[in-house]
Amino acid sequence: MHTSRVFIHGVEMLNALGNDSNEVASALGLGVAPGLGPARLDAWRQGYLGRVTAPLSLAPPEHLSPYDCRNNRLLLAALAQIVDAIEHARERFGAHRIGVVIGTSTSGMAEAEAAWSHRVHHGVLPALFDYRQMEIGAVAPFAAAALGVTGPAYTVSTACTSSAKAIISARRLLQANVCDAVIAGGVDTLCALTIQGFASLESTSDTRANPMSRNRRGINIGEGAAVFLLSREEARVSIAGVGESSDAYHISSPEPEGAGAELALRQALAGAGIEPRAVGYVNLHATATIKNDEMEARLMSRVFPSGVPTSGTKPFTGHTLGAAAATELALAWLTLDGSDMRSRIALPCHVWDRQAAPALDLIEDTRRLTGDAYVMSNSFAFGGSNASLILHG
Repeated sequence: MHTSRVFIHGVEMLNALGNDSNEVASALGLGVAPGLGPARLDAWRQGYLGRVTAPLSLAPPEHLSPYDCRNNRLLLAALAQIVDAIEHARERFGAHRIGVVIGTSTSGMAEAEAAWSHRVHHGVLPALFDYRQMEIGAVAPFAAAALGVTGPAYTVSTACTSSAKAIISARRLLQANVCDAVIAGGVDTLCALTIQGFASLESTSDTRANPMSRNRRGINIGEGAAVFLLSREEARVSIAGVGESSDAYHISSPEPEGAGAELALRQALAGAGIEPRAVGYVNLHATATIKNDEMEARLMSRVFPSGVPTSGTKPFTGHTLGAAAATELALAWLTLDGSDMRSRIALPCHVWDRQAAPALDLIEDTRRLTGDAYVMSNSFAFGGSNASLILHG
């Protein structure tokens, strides 16, 4: 048993690319995103949104019905796809030794919006609305109760790094021997609060996102869920290194040079015990907003002066906010030998107009990684929260 690295024993996801990892891998290889397209944001604005197309018919158990909302159903749909691995872990370690850490930023806000609209028109809240549907902190305890595990269960909400922080927190629980297995990841669903919030910041685009281009116009909001089952027992792919920092430069704008973000990347590289040249692929944060892409371009040129294959995958999924980091780590995982049933996919392409922003050296590469390989996924959030994760497989 390896004592310092944490290993991945199951991964599943739903997003605009598809409703399980096989569908996602297939769509990514074809360069299509069935759930991403034009949508009306409100009575005045047109936009582009990434939607999960699955019906999400799996309802919570009856004793958890007060928590029933689209966000929790989406999480259940992802968890259901690795439930056999979770059951095996519970039988092996005991329910009390399995933790749950989930990142989110919306929780059941869409249900709350509908409930308050109903109250405006009818004077009362809908009978089926429960405040617990919209509590951000309730997401992980809900998942733990639905799965019948009783280890530590808590939610992380740090905007767009939420699910990266959840995975890093899960890793700590395992390394500290608090848990023997942890279910970690993120989930977020579309709601007016985030869509209108980003639109009011003039950060959304009414066409497909064009990251790292001089013509970029903003993000496409998306929804999705991605979950991992982690333990100390060896498997094909490990979390080799992680890095975190908080530069607290501004509530919404990144520090222009990416100084805090650089600390996170270099910490992840040091934790993995590798030099930048050992990394075979980097999944960029690449929001397609002016300031974020500019910062990231400068950051990447310093950390990887010799270049590295890169792409930003948000034009396929939309920016899934609290689920983005876990989603993009899962896409990076697909480029490695994740399981006996799945061969590694080609590196995801970068969807853009190829009009590079100044000082950007974006190396596009659609080959397949071979042999032992390291891949990195980076996330940067409001408030200067930065996170970097490196997988080895």
